[in-house]
Amino acid sequence: MKQIQDAYIVAATRTPVAKRNGMFKSVRPDDMLAHVLKAVVAKVPGLDASEIGDVIVGCAMPEAEQGMNVARIGLLLAGLPNTVPGITINRFCSSGLQAVADAAARIRLGEADVMIAAGTESMSVMPQIMGNKISLNPAIFAHDENLAIAYGMGLTAEKVAQQWKVSREDQDAFAAESNRRAVAAIAAGAFKDEITPYLVSSYKPGEGGAVRVTERLCDTDEGPRADASPATLGKLKPVFAARGSVTAGNSSQMSDGAGAVLLMSEAAVKRYGVTPIARFRSYAVAGVPPEIMGIGPVEAIPRALKAAGIGQGELDWIELNEAFAAQALAVARQLDLDPAKVNPQGGAIALGHPLGATGAIRAATLMSAMQRGQARVGMISMCIGTGMGAAGVFERV
Repeated sequence: MKQIQDAYIVAATRTPVAKRNGMFKSVRPDDMLAHVLKAVVAKVPGLDASEIGDVIVGCAMPEAEQGMNVARIGLLLAGLPNTVPGITINRFCSSGLQAVADAAARIRLGEADVMIAAGTESMSVMPQIMGNKISLNPAIFAHDENLAIAYGMGLTAEKVAQQWKVSREDQDAFAAESNRRAVAAIAAGAFKDEITPYLVSSYKPGEGGAVRVTERLCDTDEGPRADASPATLGKLKPVFAARGSVTAGNSSQMSDGAGAVLLMSEAAVKRYGVTPIARFRSYAVAGVPPEIMGIGPVEAIPRALKAAGIGQGELDWIELNEAFAAQALAVARQLDLDPAKVNPQGGAIALGHPLGATGAIRAATLMSAMQRGQARVGMISMCIGTGMGAAGVFERV
């Protein structure tokens, strides 16, 4: 029987996150993926890319431009060897984190020495967002117990707000603080090292039939708003329920982005002479009723901590995805999470949530914080559509 071995994160990077139909509106998700794959490999000079056992890519809506096994397409566009395989996985909002966990598992079992986990998502091109056909199973509507599967995420947030008594005022205050922290982090250059800038080219007709090319180097997250305050957010109307409390201002932003994480075994770390950033400690996923999907991390986080043998008090940094202020507050209160440790640089309300890419993107943020010495033990967690929660624990080496 093989002995479980450690899996180390040796590099991580991401694109800046764009608003839906923002600076990446003309950028394909497979190109975003290729960009971060190329960049993360370049972070380990001398790496023999043919050693990469697999490229596992999370994508929550693997259709259209991000369909057809976008993992394999992206790695080929990145110039990785033809011998490197790729697989696209989908666990909705935790897809990127699931990719990291799956890549780590392959290493821990001794099946690979080098793996890449990644995520990519363009909500600018996603068919569901653009109003195309949504093919829900008719059985969902035939039985009351299945109706919650068809709930919009906003309605589930309203139910969480009601059940856990999260007020509109608290949601708006939380959202304002998310923006404040993100704006401050950008101003301090906290995201600089984790972002690989993306050059966006635009083509327009010029004089005499010539094509005019304009280029923009995108190196900063597009979502954070310096003018967000409880007062300004309080003026927004609910968007999911007439008498509700969930608004566009206290919900995560629809976004475009990609992230990638390079993992190695101890043998590969020694062979390439690299200094690992962190050790993968554990991952857990749990199910909850679909109508209160936002509370999922309450079930997943204790499981992940137990598997890692780590007490909640040992966590220095918690990346808790802010799908909605209502659910993030409910989770934090239920588990008594330290507000100062939850999203110190802002969360998805300010920074955006490109669904299946978010886990990989937030991994890059956590790794950057660890490299700065701001965290010894960190966690990434999120709720998941249809009623699940996920959590991963990492320890700085």
